[in-house]
Amino acid sequence: MSLPSTVEAITIAKTGGFEVIEKKTIPFPKPDPSNIVIKVEYLGINFIDVYYRKGFYPYKELPAVLGKETAGTIVALPTDPAVLNDETFKKNGFKVGGKVAADFLGSHATYISVPWKVAYPVPASVSTRTAAAALLQSITAVSFFEEAYQVKKGDTILVHTVAGGLGLLFAQLGKAVGATVIGTTSTQAKADYAKANGADHVILYPVEDTVKRVLEITNGEGVHAVFDGVGKDTFDNNFKLIRRKGTIVSVGNASGAVEPFAPLRLVEKNVKLLRPTMSNYVFTAEEAHYYGSKVFKLVEDGTLKIHVFKDYPFTTEGVRQAQSDLVEGRTTGKLVVKVTGN
Repeated sequence: MSLPSTVEAITIAKTGGFEVIEKKTIPFPKPDPSNIVIKVEYLGINFIDVYYRKGFYPYKELPAVLGKETAGTIVALPTDPAVLNDETFKKNGFKVGGKVAADFLGSHATYISVPWKVAYPVPASVSTRTAAAALLQSITAVSFFEEAYQVKKGDTILVHTVAGGLGLLFAQLGKAVGATVIGTTSTQAKADYAKANGADHVILYPVEDTVKRVLEITNGEGVHAVFDGVGKDTFDNNFKLIRRKGTIVSVGNASGAVEPFAPLRLVEKNVKLLRPTMSNYVFTAEEAHYYGSKVFKLVEDGTLKIHVFKDYPFTTEGVRQAQSDLVEGRTTGKLVVKVTGN
């Protein structure tokens, strides 16, 4: 098929509040010969979109296209012979008309051209809606459980904001391997939702003392690992509820960045502290193939159940509302924007 000369995209001309988000028509450049071109059907909304919109993570230049997670249909394959002969490229089985998800900054548009190494083939049994909701958070959850801290049967872990999209996946994976999962959340409705998805204990942090409850649940020993996507507001207490030789995995910055601190804080309990990013666990094509295949198998067999909170319209107002609902904590599970498709 012929490719469009322009696309509709979710853009920002400057960093700032929700009001800087605008849907605009922009040029669609000629694709690089090593790229896959995707007709986008769904967008995944994530906190990283907020970080870029606010300038917490900087774009190289503005204006810029928002977004890092999409899914749709392949409309053009690479033409570079070196790519076509690459063994990992062949293993992915990409084909025109096939379903695909992508992890690429600036991908919230009707058509995108992305390096093949950041594209993930989607099985026939998984919809592009589910793929867009699953990709980033599922690979984050699976890779962090495998490489940041390898969660094992018998472990007790704490997941902050356990009813969010990533938190629910951590809870499901923890339950699947036989760990005890403690979570924190803001309301009883969210707590009930998290328990239905694998959390054994859920602490309502607005009315309960998180440290006290964790120590009660663990008979004073603390947890083996903390997965903390909140950041600034929860970081200090993590040291009080982690056990000796435990691991704190700083996952995100929903409440703001963690303040600088002295490494001597780790000495008291010989604590390990990590601040990984998913992109460094899928840095190579081989790593991306490994984790992408693993994630979609877990989605196919039901180990990972992808919960979509709401489908938002592909409009300026729709994306503004999605980010607002996410930031204000009004959601459970994942938020997606429907561009086209079923």
